[in-house]
Amino acid sequence: MERPELSITVQRTPDEVVIQLAGEIDVLTVTELAAVVNEILAEPPNRIVLDMAGVTFCDSQGLGTLVVLSRKAQHAQVVLALVNVGDFLMRVLDITGLRSALMISSNT
Repeated sequence: MERPELSITVQRTPDEVVIQLAGEIDVLTVTELAAVVNEILAEPPNRIVLDMAGVTFCDSQGLGTLVVLSRKAQHAQVVLALVNVGDFLMRVLDITGLRSALMISSNT
């Protein structure tokens, strides 16, 4: 079985960090995503944007990690926003009731 991949690209500006994600957010890839966000929160910007345009899959571990990272960002007084959330992930967030736990923006 092939190991799912998650590509993470970080772009920084003085006020914001954009993290472009492509691939699968699941039990095998959440550690890497969490490490990137936690490193950014060590010297927090005003806003962290998770660009979800390239995300093809997100399991329960991925959903839980997104919620945990959002709460950590709030604790650090940082806005963590998801953008370009696909229809499949939006449906999952609605079904699980987690949509309200995350900030989802329609623009970057």
